[in-house]
Amino acid sequence: MKICQALDKFDERQLFVPAFQREYVWKRDDAKQLIDSLIKEYPTGTMLTWETNNPPELKGPHKYDEKQGAVRILLDGQQRLTTLYMLIRGELPPYYTAPEILNDTRGLYVNVESLELEYYKKLKMENDPCWQNVTDIFQRKVRAKDVVRALEARGETVSRERDDLIDDNVKAIENILDREFPEQTIPVKATIREAIDIFYKVNASGVSLTEAELALAQISGYWPQARDTFKAKLTELEARGFSFKLDFIVYALLACLHHSGSNMRLLHDQANDGPIQAAWKKLESQTLDYVANIMQSHAFIDHTDEINSIYALIPIIAYCYQLDGHLTDLQIRKVVKWFFYAQIRTRYVSQLPQKLDRDLKVIKDSSQPFDDLLQIIKDERTLEISPDEFVGRAISHPLYPMMRWYFKSKGATCFTTGIKLARPMGKKYALENDHIFPFSKLKAAGYGTENRIKYALAQEITNRAILSQIANRTKSATTAETYLAEIAAINPEALARQCIPADPNLWKLENYERFLQARREMLASELNTFLNSITELTISDVPITLEEMIAEGESEELEFKQTLRWDVKEGRVNKELEGVIVKTIAAFANSFNGGTLLIGVSDNGEAVGLEHDFACLGDADKDRFEIHLRNLFGQSFGQNFTASKLKVSFPVVNGVEICQIEVKPADAAIVIAVPDKHGLKAEKLYVRSGNSSPEMPLSEVQAFLSKRFGASALT
Repeated sequence: MKICQALDKFDERQLFVPAFQREYVWKRDDAKQLIDSLIKEYPTGTMLTWETNNPPELKGPHKYDEKQGAVRILLDGQQRLTTLYMLIRGELPPYYTAPEILNDTRGLYVNVESLELEYYKKLKMENDPCWQNVTDIFQRKVRAKDVVRALEARGETVSRERDDLIDDNVKAIENILDREFPEQTIPVKATIREAIDIFYKVNASGVSLTEAELALAQISGYWPQARDTFKAKLTELEARGFSFKLDFIVYALLACLHHSGSNMRLLHDQANDGPIQAAWKKLESQTLDYVANIMQSHAFIDHTDEINSIYALIPIIAYCYQLDGHLTDLQIRKVVKWFFYAQIRTRYVSQLPQKLDRDLKVIKDSSQPFDDLLQIIKDERTLEISPDEFVGRAISHPLYPMMRWYFKSKGATCFTTGIKLARPMGKKYALENDHIFPFSKLKAAGYGTENRIKYALAQEITNRAILSQIANRTKSATTAETYLAEIAAINPEALARQCIPADPNLWKLENYERFLQARREMLASELNTFLNSITELTISDVPITLEEMIAEGESEELEFKQTLRWDVKEGRVNKELEGVIVKTIAAFANSFNGGTLLIGVSDNGEAVGLEHDFACLGDADKDRFEIHLRNLFGQSFGQNFTASKLKVSFPVVNGVEICQIEVKPADAAIVIAVPDKHGLKAEKLYVRSGNSSPEMPLSEVQAFLSKRFGASALT
């Protein structure tokens, strides 16, 4: 399909964008690169369409009428075609409203002589006729001869070669309209579910959509109003200072319904329709507002710009959802304390899905979840803040918002206006950070960019005070000594509430680094006291999760087996693999501590599931699989050992079901009969050595039995 035809079909209501598609998110550089590739006749991808007479809900005002018959739905290529529509038509496409255009990429200019592409720059383009808006060229408002005439009007002589070059370049731009946009089409017989599955697969291999966005597309397939419904609540929350994207809502739904932070596929199935709508009703009407109120009233957070990672709110949302928004004062204080430490110890800066998985499992299973979650942070990093943590740290460091929250808790005020820092009203009273020692003075004293270490000290958060915008505009470059002395004379408590050292000698420029050190110590001491005073931490042992065990890899007490009896390499049933499982169980039983065997996990720690084993057991489920296992173990070890020393369970890891066999140490040595290549059986004793299960040499058996069991009897 030609590009001009695709755009015409949008206007003629023959090509539509489904409601489950996301907003327009391309940036100006993306648009520039697309036009550059089209001019140079480089490949620019394909479009995926679906012809159907039963379309999903459509973006835009148009409502499908069955009299239209089969219509064409654009599943992939929407960002590119939207870019072309805006640059060629100069208008928004009919399926988008202005708020859905996150970046307006119109207004792209081209130099028709060099084919350089840029967005408008007055000094560069104003007096150069070669720079033209690409939209004007597409609409033939500007032609090559217009550029040539304008150049000649400036007194330039345009040679034949230059005239031809400009003419060729303008035609190259105009010819974009006739470029073919390769199209792949899903047939009419496909269902909405099948079309969305294809949409998912097309995007899953790329980086254009996040897992949360793909999950939202699936949700919108069975609940067409989902996207608009979520956005309405986001607009309401934003008015209160809590600004989130649609991804955040998807994470919240996944957390509340499935206590997961990673497996977005759990939201894909249409069986989620009723539960998701019910969960959203509760989130929308109760939980999200309740959490926002807690953050504002107890954590002194006025807007999400102050939060280092908004995903720390997800466990809190899941907890409040679980308790129907009825938290005691003690529970709220524990939530707030954990939130503060999750921010300053950057709990979710990396490995977000995996950490959410663990934390949400604690929310689900623990009777004191936020004590346990705080203990997890404590196990990884000390909770106590040291003065050295402030050294050279700029305002991007998570300790800076913690300072703001603490100052608000003390009733701190703006030095100049006297307005409390907590929830100032109006834009001109918005909070800003300000250098206490003006950078201009510090720069003159040797703290400029020429010295990296001293420059970092000049920008350190301990050289920052929190002021309202109007105060920051009037403060100018007054010396710290003069400025702080004026404040101390008017309101000495204002300095103390922002942890400003009271010694006037420290306010002198020559004592700047002494001032920093004194304030670091004040901040560390007061922040630690504040955080400790919120509530006591109930210490408990937090068990390691199965996901964390797998991530640590195989060990003396942990073994992975990809299958029970399906030979992955040969693609067939291989019952000899069951013998390997039996050997591993025997080796764990003979060890001092026992061990855990995971079936359905590959050697590299990837959870692959049990589907192959289920299939080769006659389309079994986990119940039939467990019966088969217990029969196998009963024949090998006896029913007493199988019943008393083995625990079989089927946990879900990364969205797939695996088999976990926990083996307790045996009371007497476990010896198993192993057939040789001729079928003759011989009794053998297996033990654990590192992450393997070798046979114990006969010469060492007696010593091992004596040490392990205190006797030589074999069972």
